[in-house]
Amino acid sequence: MSAHFASKWSGFTLIEMMVTVAIVSLLASVTLPLAEVTVKRSKEHELRLALREMRTALDAHKQAVEEGRISSAMQESGYPRSLQVLIDGVPDASSPDRKKRIYFLRRIPRDPFFTDPTRPDEETWGKRSYVSSPEAPEEGEDVFDVHSLASGTGLNGIPYVRW
Repeated sequence: MSAHFASKWSGFTLIEMMVTVAIVSLLASVTLPLAEVTVKRSKEHELRLALREMRTALDAHKQAVEEGRISSAMQESGYPRSLQVLIDGVPDASSPDRKKRIYFLRRIPRDPFFTDPTRPDEETWGKRSYVSSPEAPEEGEDVFDVHSLASGTGLNGIPYVRW
């Protein structure tokens, strides 16, 4: 009789199951938004690093022109004509045989917010020419600055296009 009595009361009651499901649902509803913010924060960190890397390379190119290491026409701004120039390198004018090249990037980083994986890395960025205004960046004969093409706003409240 005691075996029959023990099996009759084993398991969970409906109330215990409902409380357990409610607790699990509450925990899931709290952690899901937190996970989304963590992913967004990670992508924003990648974006900051990529922008810093490319802007540093653009400034290094300009500095090399000012130092006379890169030949440039007088009317040119001193910034590269494309981002690809930073990878391909340019002849070092200070090299005696001019066979030495100056490289500024190993590769163009990809905008982490750009959604089309088929587009080349260079096309994931918006480019601003030297003569373009910061409020309305436009491409031109050179690349003075880069910006994200993402339409969203960062966790800091600033649109990605203005980073």
